[in-house]
Amino acid sequence: MKKGFFLLLLSLPFNLSLQAAELKSIEFEQKSEVSKLIFSLDRADVKSTRYHISEDKQIIIDFVDTIATQRVLRAFDTSEFSGSVVFVTGYKKPSSKNDLRIAIQLRDNVRSYTERKDNKVILNIENRFGVFSKADMERNVSREDLQQEAIATNINVPKSTRLEDILENLTLSGRKKYVGRKVSFNVKSVAVADILKMIADASGFNIILHKDISELPPLTLNLTNVPWDQALDTIMDLNKLVAMKNGIILSINTLKNATEDAKKTEASRRAALRQERLVTKVFPLSYSTTKDLKKILSDYITKDRGKISEDERTNSLIVKDTPEVIERTKKIIEALDTQTPQVLIQSKIVEVTEIYAKEIGLQQGISFGYDPIGGLGGEPSQGIGTPNEPGTGKTSDGGPGFSFSTAPSIGDNARSLFGLSISRFSRLFDLNFTLQLMESESKGKIISSPKVITQNKKAAVISTKDTKSFQVTNGSGDQAQTSFQEVEANLKLEVTPQVTNEGSINLDINLSKEQFGARPSDAAPPEKQSREIKTKVLVDNGSTIVIGGIYAFEKRESHSGIPFLKDLPLVGWLFRTLHNPATSKNEMIIFLTPRIINQEEAGLTDNT
Repeated sequence: MKKGFFLLLLSLPFNLSLQAAELKSIEFEQKSEVSKLIFSLDRADVKSTRYHISEDKQIIIDFVDTIATQRVLRAFDTSEFSGSVVFVTGYKKPSSKNDLRIAIQLRDNVRSYTERKDNKVILNIENRFGVFSKADMERNVSREDLQQEAIATNINVPKSTRLEDILENLTLSGRKKYVGRKVSFNVKSVAVADILKMIADASGFNIILHKDISELPPLTLNLTNVPWDQALDTIMDLNKLVAMKNGIILSINTLKNATEDAKKTEASRRAALRQERLVTKVFPLSYSTTKDLKKILSDYITKDRGKISEDERTNSLIVKDTPEVIERTKKIIEALDTQTPQVLIQSKIVEVTEIYAKEIGLQQGISFGYDPIGGLGGEPSQGIGTPNEPGTGKTSDGGPGFSFSTAPSIGDNARSLFGLSISRFSRLFDLNFTLQLMESESKGKIISSPKVITQNKKAAVISTKDTKSFQVTNGSGDQAQTSFQEVEANLKLEVTPQVTNEGSINLDINLSKEQFGARPSDAAPPEKQSREIKTKVLVDNGSTIVIGGIYAFEKRESHSGIPFLKDLPLVGWLFRTLHNPATSKNEMIIFLTPRIINQEEAGLTDNT
């Protein structure tokens, strides 16, 4: 019997270890603006608790009744990634043998939530505050995640349900989340000190009461099933009491006495500060100016003791103050003395012009004569196609004839003129007309690409100027004087960039473009077209944005002729002017691409 009992005792810890869950692996991955920690377990019913320590910039996850090997719990550094997670470490929770704790160190206090997928617990952490929407947080945050609720709603929440954490939360000001064990009170005309002792006995903490608390008027309470920390906080608020915590000891005093003690403590601290030794340190600056940093640091030195001097030659600051202030000054200078982001702004202005025109019809009408008797002493022409002699209306053999000619033009326009002239053909003489067939097409493409580089929040201007001359005549006759005057066409880009903390760029843009057109005459100045745009835009680093565009379309057609006759089919073109439709298209598009050229040196993260 004893042997069997002894074997049972030996096997009991082993059986308990078999019942504990096992953490198989911890995986880290970063996708876009969200970092993920994936905890793989051997079963899905493992209870986990997550809370956020804002002072230490940490997220803590506790796995209840879970074990893991040292290889799984080994720490790993993720600081080389650009996300919010810097370091991850796991260890056995000190207060429990089979509980695990995973500590995640953050660059800054950001939000997170957990989700479960089969045997995996996934911790989602935003890489900058604001990535998770309010709907995401409401959908994914569990009811037991008290600390995350505190970040979202500005409520003071204990780090855990441990007594030390609850007492520490009671010493804070503002809205609180109460998590203590529920208690009930039904007392009448009981001293405040006695009620406080009752709450301490029910909750297990030690209490120290100031002597003035015994002079407070008695209270009558009827509380049922309320958290003990809420009851304690309510009584302290009603009687204007304040508390200080030291472990599980809570010291309660009146507000008046606490205020006086605080004043005495502050006076003592100032007296000690006046006696503290002063040290001097030189801070060489690389990018900031001594004048700008001296203005900022003057608010942080010790009053009447600290001193800041500047050396413009070496661009250095000499600070004389207490060691604590010197250390704080060092951190401020390290944060502010960084490279100023430099932004390259590339713009491209594309302008396309297309003109199309057509002219079809008789250029000067048609003219002819008719002789009812016919030619005398001559014979009809033997055929059509015998060329005329130059300057005459006769053929080379003396008979009647005709001439036919075409004349194409040279240049952008493709023009054809078909002329027919007949001196005499049977009873028809002096037949003359010119048929014009013309189609012109003109295309042009103008590309301007100004570039400029400037520092953050510094305006930059780049401009080009094109000039043309035209002749001007003053006076007349012998007194006439001829001179030349110039007219200018400018292209100007003025831009002021502002780099945001996320790496995007705010641009204040003023772009104007002028160009010459055709001259109305040789002595007249050329026509000038002007385009201008003023705008403010937010652009991701390295992205291209279209900041403006103009599209113009024009179609014209004009003709005249004899009423009614000009509208007759087929022969109507004999009684109207040329058919001359013209179409013109003009389109201008402006592209802009800003790029930070020293992004890494300026401490910015590329989010593109």
